[in-house]
Amino acid sequence: MHDILKALDLADVNPGGFCGEWLGSGEALESVSPIDGERIATVTQVTTDEYRQIAGRAHAAFLEWRMLPAPRRGEIVRQLGNALREHKEALGALVTLEMGKIRAEGQGEVQEMIDICDFATGLSRQLYGLTMHSERPGHRMYEQWHPLGVVGVISAFNFPVAVWAWNSAIAAVCGDATLWKPSSKTPLTAVACTRIAERVCRANGVDPAIFALVIGKGSSVGEELLHDRRIPLVSATGSCRMGYHVGEVVHKRLGRTILELGGNNAIIVSQHADLAMATRAILFGAVGTAGQRCTSTRRIIAHESIRDALTDRLVRAYAQIRIGDPLDPHTVMGPLVDTGAVRDMMSAIHEVKKAGGELLCGGDKLDGPKYRGGCYVTPAIAAVKNEWQIVQDETFAPLLYMMGYDTLDEAIAMHNGVPQGLSSSIFTTNLLEAERFLSVAGSDCGIANVNIGTSGAEIGGAFGGEKETGGGRESGSDAWKVYMRRQTNTINYSTDLPLAQGIKFGD
Repeated sequence: MHDILKALDLADVNPGGFCGEWLGSGEALESVSPIDGERIATVTQVTTDEYRQIAGRAHAAFLEWRMLPAPRRGEIVRQLGNALREHKEALGALVTLEMGKIRAEGQGEVQEMIDICDFATGLSRQLYGLTMHSERPGHRMYEQWHPLGVVGVISAFNFPVAVWAWNSAIAAVCGDATLWKPSSKTPLTAVACTRIAERVCRANGVDPAIFALVIGKGSSVGEELLHDRRIPLVSATGSCRMGYHVGEVVHKRLGRTILELGGNNAIIVSQHADLAMATRAILFGAVGTAGQRCTSTRRIIAHESIRDALTDRLVRAYAQIRIGDPLDPHTVMGPLVDTGAVRDMMSAIHEVKKAGGELLCGGDKLDGPKYRGGCYVTPAIAAVKNEWQIVQDETFAPLLYMMGYDTLDEAIAMHNGVPQGLSSSIFTTNLLEAERFLSVAGSDCGIANVNIGTSGAEIGGAFGGEKETGGGRESGSDAWKVYMRRQTNTINYSTDLPLAQGIKFGD
């Protein structure tokens, strides 16, 4: 652990605020590993006064940063990606230590950061507007995109570094600064990323406050950020409950939001499915990251003719999952993030049983010397009904619900019959079923897949969902546009002053 912290320039006690200088005179926040319950290091949180100082510096940095040509901004983001490549092993290991992901997933999350930096570098030369034919003679009309300002980034514990990169790399090439408030459960990874970005900025002679950081309480620092009119856009990842509050506060001041909230993701498994492939996809989707992804598979809607066979496959597969230290390369599932997450899972299982559901496997807390006081559980499968409230709610844990269907229309209705709408999938070799699932009458989610699981989205496509998932989009495609302000321009190169719509005003 000492070597990992040293490689990332982290001390035993680290200031939690950055705006070109490091600040943090507030309460101490200990980062505790879910692997064994042991302290990793401490971060001193920022006060509300320090927040205001940091936000002011970020805004000042934005005013300079926006003047750099976009390809120059892209070059600095390219260098950030290279710096992340150099620190991939150590940063990925810190993600594992602090959040509990298995080592391969920790490394994969850092690779996502590298990939989005590569994507953003290319994007820096593609911030295109449009030209339109004017209805007025001697006029030219077009649109252009300008930098927006300081983007507030509120990230969750489950992707402690990637979500920052999705936002900050795109925002940076668009000419924006970012002000990052990470989860209090994973503060060290945020400090480490900010230190890497600081070094890249200083090497290029630009103000490192374009990558500002505030680690502090949501009730104080978080509220300051949401109400801050210097922040025109807030990108927030978290629970639906949190998203409702963020949306209410930011929209009340007519700010913008990107909300990436809960998912209650389902896979429809048809009678025409390849069951071996479906089993592998479900296993990763439900058990990967210990069920703590917003895209984790929560519900399986299986055709009655294959439901029992699929259930048997899954129960056998679950029995073989290696649970334990996520730093061990043979481990498939590490711990939940903290004891609260364990309690939430146990409470959900209790509610399932109370509603009349049947626990098919798993659902135990794991203790003993092997688990060293960490937050370990066995992944669970339960037979349920879709309309039960506990099934309608998202439980952020490896708890998978099984249910059956007779017709595809019934399956799609069950699939869509939850408040969330993030990721979805159908496993079928029937072309008509696949196309129906992807049609306007099919999945109502922001992500819909065929013969692929719900988890593991690529950075090239816009990421986000509908309904209570928030409606936001991050990462690829044209998601960059929300980080900029659109301006329509009309130039009159004639000597006349005609009005639109043929209006005559005076002689």
